[in-house]
Amino acid sequence: MYPEADLLPLSALQHLLYCERQCALIHIEQIWTENRFTAEGRLAHEKVHSAGQEVRDGVRTVRDLTLRSLRLGLVGKTDVVEFRDGVPYPVEHKRGRDKANDCDRVQLCAQALCLEEMLGITVPEGAIFYGQPRRRTVVPLDATLRQKTEEAAARLHALFDARVTPPAVYDKQKCEPCSLLNECQPRAGRNVTRYLQEALQ
Repeated sequence: MYPEADLLPLSALQHLLYCERQCALIHIEQIWTENRFTAEGRLAHEKVHSAGQEVRDGVRTVRDLTLRSLRLGLVGKTDVVEFRDGVPYPVEHKRGRDKANDCDRVQLCAQALCLEEMLGITVPEGAIFYGQPRRRTVVPLDATLRQKTEEAAARLHALFDARVTPPAVYDKQKCEPCSLLNECQPRAGRNVTRYLQEALQ
Protein backbone atom coordinates (compact mmCIF):
# COMPACT_ATOMS: atom_id res chain seq x y z
CA MET A 1 0.00 0.00 0.00
CA TYR A 2 1.23 3.44 -0.93
CA PRO A 3 0.68 6.48 1.28
CA GLU A 4 -1.38 9.36 -0.18
CA ALA A 5 1.78 11.45 -0.67
CA ASP A 6 3.25 8.82 -3.03
CA LEU A 7 0.27 8.49 -5.37
CA LEU A 8 1.17 9.08 -9.03
CA PRO A 9 -1.04 10.34 -11.87
CA LEU A 10 -3.00 7.52 -13.41
CA SER A 11 -2.69 9.20 -16.83
CA ALA A 12 1.10 8.74 -16.62
CA LEU A 13 0.60 5.02 -17.30
CA GLN A 14 -0.48 5.83 -20.85
CA HIS A 15 2.58 8.04 -21.32
CA LEU A 16 4.87 5.37 -19.82
CA LEU A 17 3.71 2.65 -22.19
CA TYR A 18 3.72 4.97 -25.20
CA CYS A 19 7.25 6.24 -24.46
CA GLU A 20 9.15 6.15 -21.16
CA ARG A 21 11.11 9.27 -22.11
CA GLN A 22 7.89 11.17 -22.84
CA CYS A 23 6.55 10.09 -19.46
CA ALA A 24 9.67 11.32 -17.65
CA LEU A 25 9.76 14.62 -19.55
CA ILE A 26 6.11 15.34 -18.69
CA HIS A 27 5.84 14.01 -15.16
CA ILE A 28 9.37 14.26 -13.72
CA GLU A 29 10.95 17.16 -15.60
CA GLN A 30 7.57 18.95 -15.88
CA ILE A 31 8.09 19.82 -19.56
CA TRP A 32 4.98 20.30 -21.65
CA THR A 33 4.41 21.70 -25.12
CA GLU A 34 1.12 21.61 -26.91
CA ASN A 35 0.66 20.82 -30.59
CA ARG A 36 -2.43 20.35 -32.75
CA PHE A 37 -3.01 16.79 -31.51
CA THR A 38 -2.72 17.60 -27.81
CA ALA A 39 -4.87 20.74 -28.24
CA GLU A 40 -7.59 18.71 -29.97
CA GLY A 41 -7.39 16.09 -27.21
CA ARG A 42 -7.55 18.72 -24.47
CA LEU A 43 -10.61 20.36 -26.05
CA ALA A 44 -12.35 17.00 -26.47
CA HIS A 45 -11.69 16.14 -22.81
CA GLU A 46 -12.93 19.55 -21.66
CA LYS A 47 -16.15 18.94 -23.58
CA VAL A 48 -16.61 15.49 -22.03
CA HIS A 49 -15.82 16.70 -18.50
CA SER A 50 -18.14 19.72 -18.69
CA ALA A 51 -21.27 17.70 -19.44
CA GLY A 52 -22.05 16.82 -15.79
CA GLN A 53 -24.12 13.85 -14.62
CA GLU A 54 -27.17 12.37 -16.26
CA VAL A 55 -29.50 9.39 -16.13
CA ARG A 56 -30.78 7.96 -19.40
CA ASP A 57 -32.49 4.61 -19.98
CA GLY A 58 -31.56 3.46 -16.48
CA VAL A 59 -27.84 4.21 -16.95
CA ARG A 60 -26.33 6.83 -14.63
CA THR A 61 -23.43 8.63 -16.29
CA VAL A 62 -20.84 10.38 -14.12
CA ARG A 63 -18.03 12.48 -15.56
CA ASP A 64 -14.75 13.67 -14.05
CA LEU A 65 -14.92 11.19 -11.15
CA THR A 66 -11.86 11.25 -8.88
CA LEU A 67 -10.19 7.84 -8.52
CA ARG A 68 -7.40 6.41 -6.43
CA SER A 69 -5.75 3.13 -5.61
CA LEU A 70 -3.50 2.87 -2.57
CA ARG A 71 -2.54 -0.64 -3.68
CA LEU A 72 -1.26 0.56 -7.09
CA GLY A 73 -0.25 4.02 -5.89
CA LEU A 74 -2.37 5.88 -8.44
CA VAL A 75 -4.71 8.85 -8.45
CA GLY A 76 -6.64 10.47 -11.28
CA LYS A 77 -9.97 11.28 -12.85
CA THR A 78 -12.18 9.41 -15.24
CA ASP A 79 -13.63 10.82 -18.40
CA VAL A 80 -16.90 8.92 -18.00
CA VAL A 81 -18.21 6.15 -15.76
CA GLU A 82 -21.56 4.64 -16.64
CA PHE A 83 -23.29 2.80 -13.81
CA ARG A 84 -25.34 -0.06 -15.26
CA ASP A 85 -27.37 -1.83 -12.57
CA GLY A 86 -24.88 -0.49 -10.03
CA VAL A 87 -21.83 -1.87 -11.90
CA PRO A 88 -19.35 0.79 -13.04
CA TYR A 89 -18.39 0.82 -16.72
CA PRO A 90 -15.47 3.22 -17.34
CA VAL A 91 -15.23 4.93 -20.73
CA GLU A 92 -11.97 6.63 -21.67
CA HIS A 93 -12.07 9.21 -24.48
CA LYS A 94 -9.17 9.50 -26.94
CA ARG A 95 -8.81 11.99 -29.78
CA GLY A 96 -7.29 9.67 -32.36
CA ARG A 97 -7.31 6.01 -33.28
CA ASP A 98 -6.61 2.77 -31.46
CA LYS A 99 -2.86 2.33 -30.90
CA ALA A 100 -0.75 -0.70 -31.73
CA ASN A 101 0.29 -1.17 -28.09
CA ASP A 102 -1.91 -1.45 -25.00
CA CYS A 103 -1.20 2.00 -23.53
CA ASP A 104 -4.84 3.16 -23.78
CA ARG A 105 -6.19 -0.16 -22.52
CA VAL A 106 -3.85 -0.10 -19.53
CA GLN A 107 -5.04 3.40 -18.62
CA LEU A 108 -8.65 2.20 -18.80
CA CYS A 109 -7.84 -0.92 -16.78
CA ALA A 110 -6.15 1.20 -14.10
CA GLN A 111 -9.36 3.22 -13.81
CA ALA A 112 -11.32 -0.01 -13.36
CA LEU A 113 -8.88 -1.28 -10.72
CA CYS A 114 -9.29 1.99 -8.83
CA LEU A 115 -13.08 1.68 -9.02
CA GLU A 116 -12.88 -1.90 -7.77
CA GLU A 117 -10.74 -0.90 -4.81
CA MET A 118 -12.92 2.11 -3.97
CA LEU A 119 -16.32 0.40 -4.39
CA GLY A 120 -15.51 -3.22 -3.51
CA ILE A 121 -17.09 -4.45 -6.75
CA THR A 122 -15.73 -6.23 -9.84
CA VAL A 123 -15.52 -4.23 -13.08
CA PRO A 124 -15.49 -6.81 -15.90
CA GLU A 125 -15.16 -4.44 -18.87
CA GLY A 126 -15.02 -0.87 -20.07
CA ALA A 127 -14.66 0.97 -23.34
CA ILE A 128 -12.46 3.45 -25.15
CA PHE A 129 -14.15 6.02 -27.37
CA TYR A 130 -11.83 6.92 -30.23
CA GLY A 131 -12.51 10.24 -31.94
CA GLN A 132 -11.22 9.28 -35.39
CA PRO A 133 -13.70 6.48 -36.09
CA ARG A 134 -16.11 8.12 -33.58
CA ARG A 135 -17.04 4.86 -31.90
CA ARG A 136 -16.37 2.79 -28.83
CA THR A 137 -14.05 -0.16 -28.58
CA VAL A 138 -15.17 -2.56 -25.84
CA VAL A 139 -12.25 -3.67 -23.65
CA PRO A 140 -12.59 -6.86 -21.60
CA LEU A 141 -10.61 -6.38 -18.39
CA ASP A 142 -9.10 -9.85 -18.33
CA ALA A 143 -6.31 -11.27 -16.15
CA THR A 144 -3.61 -10.53 -18.75
CA LEU A 145 -4.53 -6.84 -19.02
CA ARG A 146 -4.85 -6.54 -15.24
CA GLN A 147 -1.36 -8.01 -14.77
CA LYS A 148 0.09 -5.71 -17.43
CA THR A 149 -1.54 -2.74 -15.66
CA GLU A 150 -0.14 -3.71 -12.27
CA GLU A 151 3.32 -4.17 -13.80
CA ALA A 152 3.06 -0.77 -15.50
CA ALA A 153 2.13 0.88 -12.20
CA ALA A 154 5.20 -0.70 -10.56
CA ARG A 155 7.41 0.48 -13.48
CA LEU A 156 5.96 3.99 -13.15
CA HIS A 157 6.88 4.10 -9.45
CA ALA A 158 10.38 2.82 -10.26
CA LEU A 159 10.81 5.56 -12.89
CA PHE A 160 9.69 8.24 -10.43
CA ASP A 161 11.91 6.83 -7.67
CA ALA A 162 14.96 6.80 -9.98
CA ARG A 163 14.31 10.40 -11.14
CA VAL A 164 16.31 9.66 -14.31
CA THR A 165 14.95 10.48 -17.74
CA PRO A 166 15.60 7.60 -20.15
CA PRO A 167 17.65 8.34 -23.28
CA ALA A 168 15.84 9.23 -26.49
CA VAL A 169 15.13 6.50 -29.01
CA TYR A 170 13.79 7.72 -32.34
CA ASP A 171 10.65 5.98 -33.61
CA LYS A 172 9.02 7.86 -36.49
CA GLN A 173 5.51 6.55 -35.70
CA LYS A 174 5.69 7.80 -32.12
CA CYS A 175 8.08 10.74 -32.31
CA GLU A 176 6.76 12.74 -35.26
CA PRO A 177 3.26 13.39 -33.80
CA CYS A 178 4.64 13.91 -30.25
CA SER A 179 4.27 17.46 -28.92
CA LEU A 180 7.64 17.10 -27.17
CA LEU A 181 9.62 16.31 -30.33
CA ASN A 182 11.70 19.51 -30.14
CA GLU A 183 12.34 19.21 -26.40
CA CYS A 184 13.18 15.51 -26.60
CA GLN A 185 15.37 15.71 -29.71
CA PRO A 186 15.38 11.96 -30.37
CA ARG A 187 17.39 12.29 -33.57
CA ALA A 188 20.17 14.31 -31.91
CA GLY A 189 21.37 11.31 -29.92
CA ARG A 190 21.83 9.25 -33.07
CA ASN A 191 23.89 12.00 -34.68
CA VAL A 192 26.13 12.40 -31.64
CA THR A 193 26.69 8.64 -31.41
CA ARG A 194 27.51 8.43 -35.12
CA TYR A 195 29.83 11.44 -34.82
CA LEU A 196 31.69 9.90 -31.88
CA GLN A 197 32.00 6.55 -33.63
CA GLU A 198 33.41 8.19 -36.76
CA ALA A 199 35.76 10.42 -34.74
CA LEU A 200 37.20 7.46 -32.85
CA GLN A 201 37.95 5.43 -35.98
